[in-house]
Amino acid sequence: TSSSILECSRFGSIDSQRCKKIKATASVTISRIRTGGMTALKTPDNNLISFLGSHFKGPINPISISRATASYATKQESYQKYEDDFDPSELFPPVEDEDEEAGDSYMNRYESYQKDTGLADAVQTGTGELNGIPIALAVMDFQFMGGSMGSVVGEKITRLIEYAGENSLPLIIVCASGGARMQEGSLSLMQMAKISAALYDYQSNKKLFYIPILTSPTTGGVTASFAMLGDIIISEPGAYIAFAGKRVIEETLKIKVPDGVQQAEYLFEKGQIDLIVPRPLMKDVLTELLQFHGFQP
Repeated sequence: TSSSILECSRFGSIDSQRCKKIKATASVTISRIRTGGMTALKTPDNNLISFLGSHFKGPINPISISRATASYATKQESYQKYEDDFDPSELFPPVEDEDEEAGDSYMNRYESYQKDTGLADAVQTGTGELNGIPIALAVMDFQFMGGSMGSVVGEKITRLIEYAGENSLPLIIVCASGGARMQEGSLSLMQMAKISAALYDYQSNKKLFYIPILTSPTTGGVTASFAMLGDIIISEPGAYIAFAGKRVIEETLKIKVPDGVQQAEYLFEKGQIDLIVPRPLMKDVLTELLQFHGFQP
């Protein structure tokens, strides 16, 4: 029966021979779930069978399932296969093809940006010295897919924050982003919470100093997370800083958004940013702030 085969799929003490005997009579429904780059097979009672891929390795190309085959974990054997006589194309007619095309398109674009920019992704992280003061630094690059924040960007920034905390370094992040990378689905949105949690530990528990520098544009999920969590928030003159764009707000709320309300100068007047500093003066201003907060060469 269906319940019998599902019983075989549960992790723990399993009779492998019993599972084999009911192979011919069992009816299994396989559903496929995707979260960004992760793919999994599930049974009807939501028992997770296997994960394919990892978001730490960059974009994952969607995997085609050509026939209904599920691998069930057993105690004696790593996997025991069960097959049914139905065509999976009836379950997912055009969706599978569209997903594969979208995945291929994203992979091609991703590799193209890597080739054109020479970057692995939209952020570079490292350590260095600012007028002799050791710092941890992240710089986002808008040329790489609009500086969008995917799982790679989120992981690199999170690890930098953790490294800065372990080594008592001040942290500077130069923001330039169109927001979360929607091609990676909810994994890209998860980076907002992950980075914010790392910053909470860095600032509240370790009592260290974080400065975000907002360049143009800084928008979307970056604005809604680490760009606005600094101890002192600095912007360049005239920088475009927003969560949603002007056109999106107007079309959604049916209101007229005044000109200039998403620029650095307006946000400074409203107290959302602390300083507006031209780029030629940035190094000296940062040095003074770091020294004022106790960081010396």
